[in-house]
Amino acid sequence: MDEREVSKQADAGGAAVEQTDRQLTPDEEIAELEKLLATEGDDFQARCRLGELYFSKGRLDDALSEVKKSIEVAEGIRAEMNHSLAMYYSNLGTIYATKNMIEEAEAQFKKALELNPQDVLALFNLGRVYSERRQYMEAKNFYERLVEMTPEDPIAWYNLGGVYVELDNPAVSDYNTIDMAMQCYLRTLELDPKHLDASFKLMDIALNHKKADLAIKVMEDAVEHHPDEPLDQHLREVQDV
Repeated sequence: MDEREVSKQADAGGAAVEQTDRQLTPDEEIAELEKLLATEGDDFQARCRLGELYFSKGRLDDALSEVKKSIEVAEGIRAEMNHSLAMYYSNLGTIYATKNMIEEAEAQFKKALELNPQDVLALFNLGRVYSERRQYMEAKNFYERLVEMTPEDPIAWYNLGGVYVELDNPAVSDYNTIDMAMQCYLRTLELDPKHLDASFKLMDIALNHKKADLAIKVMEDAVEHHPDEPLDQHLREVQDV
């Protein structure tokens, strides 16, 4: 037996088992923690403890480095938790919206964005909530953020286009946004050439603004992508304008 204090216990089979009672020295604990963190660098508790031990030993540069690493790990954990919690708030908001509890839904979507400003579901649903209320400036802000997050989503571009159309109405705002609406519908069709609603919206805008060539091109493309739809009459009407 060495100098360590050792107690004897009987295991289930009656055999003697040695257990060490003493605590590790600070230097031993530092060595163990350094070994652990070499393979498990995201262990937050271990990093915090190692920083404390470095500080107690007067290893201030090492303590400073370790505390900074601890903060990085903690921030990463917090960001991950915020993203997960935002998702749950968005899901809760979706349930409220499905139950037609719009104010409750709006509150949950806003909570989601407080935690994660890039939560796509919350951005989409708040844009829709404000569009349905005819609060188009607020809807525009959410849909613009949405297309930044999902630039390859045709639905996001289509919804933003609809808001720009409404904002171009002098009775709604002083903004001149019809060109932006056209760009949104063009982008929608670029991503989804079969988006028939976008085709009709863009055709109407083009005709109303004396852009017959664009209107014809849009309907020709629609006929091509929807061979089973009765669109030839629409194309002839556009060509006769």
